[in-house]
Amino acid sequence: MKPPYSPAAGEPPDPDVVLHVPVQRPGPWRNQVPVVAVVALGGATGASARYGASLLWPTTDGGFPWTTLGVNAVGCAVIGVFMVIISDAWAAHRLVRPFFGTGVLGGFTTFSTYAVDIQKLVEAGRARAGLLYLGLTLLVALAAVWSAAWATRRTVAWRRT
Repeated sequence: MKPPYSPAAGEPPDPDVVLHVPVQRPGPWRNQVPVVAVVALGGATGASARYGASLLWPTTDGGFPWTTLGVNAVGCAVIGVFMVIISDAWAAHRLVRPFFGTGVLGGFTTFSTYAVDIQKLVEAGRARAGLLYLGLTLLVALAAVWSAAWATRRTVAWRRT
């Protein structure tokens, strides 16, 4: 435990320091309110975009879920580009990453629909397709984020020279 403030030997105490009054700081939750708000707003935006994609390109019952695979691939590629830009090329406002990265892209990409799609394929007697989808999504998502980040880093480095 840290000892209380005491002036050096022979030094009078600082008259501006009141030791018996605790420091008044806003609670940590107050700092998080804007972050939670922008994540919620971004999440609603991203989830709405994903829902729109599912309306434009619906998956038939028992069909291969190409739309979810595509949405997750596009979302991962955008995450790769975004993370390089805000970490290497642009000093973003503190709420940009939670809004766009966690909110919009977190709402746009979907693990829950991916899991339900696998379950539906298995229940429809298409276990091999479900297993293929499981592995393919993982490979496509990782390839998308890696290749997009790589290409963005090269582009950013090229533009600096």
